[in-house]
Formats: sequence, structure tokens, C-alpha cells
Amino acid sequence: MSVQQTHLSHPKYRPDIDGLRAVAVLAVVAFHVFPSWARGGFIGVDVFFVISGYLISTIIFENLERGTFSFTEFYARRIKRIFPALLLVLIACFAFGWFTLLANEYKQLGEHIAAGAGFISNFILWNEAGYFDNSAETKPLLHLWSLGIEEQFYIVWPLLLWFAWKRKFNLLTITIVITVTTFILNLKGIKQDIVATFYSPHTRFWELLSGSLLAWFTIYKKDTFTGTKSKIDAWLSCVQIEKQLGDGKTLGNVLSSVGLFLLLYGFWRINKELSFPGKWALLPVLSTIFIITAGSKAWINRIILSNKIAVWFGLISFPLYLWHWPLLSFARVVEGEVPSRSIRIAAVALSIVLAWLTYKFIERPIRLGMASRVNVTLLTLAMLLVGLSGLIVFQNDGFKKEVKGDYGHDTFFEYYDKHYLKCENKNIYNTSNVYKKWTRCWQTKPGQPDIVLLGDSHAEHLLVGLADSLKEKNIVFYIEDGRPALDDLEFKVIFEELKSANKGMYILISDHYVPDYANMSEKLQEDFDAALKYLTNAGHKVAIIGDVLRFEGAPQDCLLQANRPLSRKVPRSKSCVISFEEAASQEKVYEPTLKNLATQYGIPYFSLSRLMCSETECSMINNGRLYYRDSHHLNIDGSSFVGSRLGNMITDSGFLK
Repeated sequence: MSVQQTHLSHPKYRPDIDGLRAVAVLAVVAFHVFPSWARGGFIGVDVFFVISGYLISTIIFENLERGTFSFTEFYARRIKRIFPALLLVLIACFAFGWFTLLANEYKQLGEHIAAGAGFISNFILWNEAGYFDNSAETKPLLHLWSLGIEEQFYIVWPLLLWFAWKRKFNLLTITIVITVTTFILNLKGIKQDIVATFYSPHTRFWELLSGSLLAWFTIYKKDTFTGTKSKIDAWLSCVQIEKQLGDGKTLGNVLSSVGLFLLLYGFWRINKELSFPGKWALLPVLSTIFIITAGSKAWINRIILSNKIAVWFGLISFPLYLWHWPLLSFARVVEGEVPSRSIRIAAVALSIVLAWLTYKFIERPIRLGMASRVNVTLLTLAMLLVGLSGLIVFQNDGFKKEVKGDYGHDTFFEYYDKHYLKCENKNIYNTSNVYKKWTRCWQTKPGQPDIVLLGDSHAEHLLVGLADSLKEKNIVFYIEDGRPALDDLEFKVIFEELKSANKGMYILISDHYVPDYANMSEKLQEDFDAALKYLTNAGHKVAIIGDVLRFEGAPQDCLLQANRPLSRKVPRSKSCVISFEEAASQEKVYEPTLKNLATQYGIPYFSLSRLMCSETECSMINNGRLYYRDSHHLNIDGSSFVGSRLGNMITDSGFLK
């Protein structure tokens, strides 16, 4: 696909662009270290997108124009630019993760390493995002989503431009159409699915393409606007005490000043609570365009962005971006909680040192060395090997078998899918919640259900033990995200189907404890009263189930310290153990209301909270087994333990007679 075998030309080096890179990467680092005061620092990634689009498109446009564009050389340069530092970071995470992560975490790291090596991290993280997702802070390669989008752009955009050039299509028209299209998709997507819009290339490409548009005008219309710029410059100079010649300097100063103001405003105004990217992404995109358009002679670009410190940080910006997040993430894992300020600062200092060493001794020698096919081939093979290694780790569940008890949501739903049947009620099944590839509606036997678990995920996680203890019964769970209330639209189909079902089903209705229940007792009473009246009038027998205890920490923090040899042991009081007093404080928030309702309707109430308690304390671990998969959801062992005891309570109560 090469036009001719000559070397690619590159745009003239601008130190102010490296300075702008420094601003972008330091903003991202600041956001990760001090998220409370650097709230909008994450938009530094969007600045990178525009810079990348500008520089890459400049190379492509100029070399297509000169007939010197070569796909072979273009991608060889990309490989030498990206692969060395990325390989080093991936291998380091691989090695350090073995000593700090538990099996399920290391399995996920393997998947993320494979995704990072294949530049599809954005798709993997998009698929993972949701209610049951692991904390972002414990994903050492979370930041590679942006690299995935950039590399996907590098694959698609050169091919499209080359194809258009060969067929003499108008490159500007194509660029504008695609830019506007992806921007519109971004605006529409942010109203429908924020996660998808954040990670999807087709809602992010407009940011890189904005840089492409700037590159086109810089190359092809550089002289066209010279007269206009001179007039604007002369007009702007009128407001100065000393008039300037219409040489563009005043206009450049205005553009860079406006650009810097917009960027600083974006750092201050934008935060993770806003719908981003959406319209808010225009701030970093426009600010970057203004600053680049201002030129290297503008005062801000020449004095601030081109100073030696800014340029130095710009030169190490890529390895610094790669190193800083894994160090902060592993510090979070090792500490078992958000690291202290001093640890976070130390992690950033170390990432700067590692970035400089990576740039000086690995990235720069390889990138600026001879364009050897051997080097490119070796780098490609190394990346394939690392990616394959990550995939093998993922497929073999992390190669670590020391954990007693599962704590991953995937394991939980895989078990359900293997041991139970899909709900036969298609109306309910088709409106049920979905987690990854699993529709969360199962029943234990074919045919009409005998017992219905009705509620949210805290009803769902009781099925294993109930099925084991009530083997003769066909048990199904119908769940949604909220409380089973008649005025909850998500439960509308479920209640309608239960009303039209055969009379005489046994319905176990549940709710779960949340810390703000103290302010919701009246609403709780109202919702359950209406639901109980509705179900009993439909001819069903109803009982109420209480909730299991909620803990503060993650289940993996409760596991033996030997499973994480480099991790600091989290105090048990902070993770998997709570006192009787805390258990009682949780119970008193909702149990009196539910017990009173049960008494009022003459139905059983089954309390589950104390099943987690011994004579001295309440814990996630019982008899040496972990019973939770997060701070408030039972795992398979927990469901077996709690659900079987619930089944015994139901049998002993005579509820099923």
C-alpha cells in the first residue's frame, strides 16, 4: 500500500506542543492523586486526543501530497513509538501483580494485559462497567482505554485517507462529515449510555478529527488566511498602547490566551459528576485547537509552554502516563484502602523517575535508532507474546488456587447458569436485568413455580441454599434493581404476571438494608403494605425476608495475608468483621417496620442478619469459608449457608402447608 519507498516527512518540531503535552499529563496525574481539588484533570486525555489527531494527520496529509506516504513506514514508526514503553509497563504489572493480587484480580489483570497489548482496552472496560464491577482504583491498567482509542484511530484514519486520496475524493469534506457525525453521536449517546459514549471510538473520534481539521487548514490554507489574520491582528492591536504591525503576533497571543483560559476553566468546572464527554468535551478540544493555532511565537506558547521544564515533562509524557496509574493502583491494593497523601506523592515521584529512565534508555534509543525491520519485528513479536500470556492467565483463572471461597460476580452467575433453568415466563424473562451475558432470571425446575423470590439482588443471592433445602419445590426469582413496590415501573410486569398466575404460590418478598433507611421508614411501610395487600388479594401466600449484614470492606481483604504477600493486612474491623452493636444498628433501621407488617398481615418474618454472627462477632467468614462476593452480596458458599438455613426456617414455620 505504499506510494513509493521514500521516508515519511514530519512536521517541524514545536516545543510548545510538548509543553501542552506536559500540561495534559500533569493534569491527569493531579486528578488521580488529588481528585478532590483537581476535579477536571481527566480532560487532559482529550487534549492528548487533539494533539495526536493534529500531528498524525499532518504527517499523512503532507506525505500524501508529496507522494511519499508509506503504510509500512508509518506503522513501523508507530510501533517504535508506542511499543517499548508499553511493553515495559505491561511486563512490570504482570510481575508485580503476581505478588499483590488475588486469583480473581490477577485473572482480570491478565485480561487487561491482553486487551492493552491488542489496543482494545476501551472495549473490555466498557463491557466490565456496571453495578458489579470491581473498583476502578484496583485496576492497574484502567488508563489504557485512551491508548486503545488512539490506536484504533491510527488504524482506521490512514487507511480511509489513503483510499480517498487514491480516488481523488475531497479530504476536507470527508474529514468534516466524519467529525460532525461522530460529534453528533457523542451528543446523542451521552443521553442514552454515558459509559458507552465514554469508551466508544465512534463517539470519541471527533476529538482526534478536530486535530485533523486543524492539520488540513494549516497545510492547505496556510496562506489563504494570511491577509485576514493581518487585518484582525491590526484591529486587535488598536486596543494596545503601543501599536503592533499586522504580523499575527497579537492574534496569536489572543488565541493562546483564550485557549489557556478555556483549558483552565475546564479543569475547574468539569468533574466526574457531569455527563462527559458530551458537550463538555468541547472545552478541552477548542482550547487545544486555539493554543496550537496561536503558533510557537505567541507569548504563552513561547514563554510558558516552551520553557525547558514544560518541554521535559512533555517529552516524558507518554511513559509518565503509562507508569503513574499502575503505581497508584498497586499502592491502593497493597494498602487495602486509599493510600495516604505521602504514599500517593511518592508514587508520582517514582513514576516521574521511571518515565525519565524509560524515555532516555528505552523509548528514545529505539524510536530514534535505525528503522530496522528486525527491531520492529521483535517489538511486534514481544507484544504478541505479552498479550498471549495475559490471555492464558485469564483463561486459567489467574493460576492461583489458594483462595478459600469465591468472591467474583462472574463465578456466581456462571454457577447459576450451569445449575438452574431460564425462567419460563417470557414476559418477565425479557424484562429482567442482564449482567454481561447472563439474563438474571432462573428457576430450579421446569414448569409452574411453587416459590417466588421477589426483590432485588439480595433476593437473588439466596437461591442456592433454598434450592438445596427445598428440593421438592420449584423456586424462581423475579428481581429488579429497586424495592418491590407497585409504583416502581421496573416491577410492573412482575406484579401483573403474579396477579394473573395460578393462585396459591408462595412468595418470599425481601428488601435490603442501606445506610439511609432511617429516613425512609415511612416509604418502606407504604411500599410493603401496598405490595402485601396486592399479592394476598391475588390469592398468594406471602412471607417477608430480612437482609444479611452489610460490611465496610471488600471480601478479598478478609482473606489470609499469605494470599497477598506484599500487601498490608487490613485491620479486621475495617473489612470483614463488625460488632454486635453495629449489627443491631443495621437491624433496627428496617426490621421493626417489616416485623410489624408481618404481624399485621399474619405472615412469617424471617431474619437473616444474625446467621453471620458467632458468640463474639459478625463476620464475612464462617468456618474458614468466605461467604461474600462484595460488601453486601453473598457468594456461592454464602448462599448455600444462608439459603439453607432460611429453607429450614420456612419449613419449621409451617409456611408451606
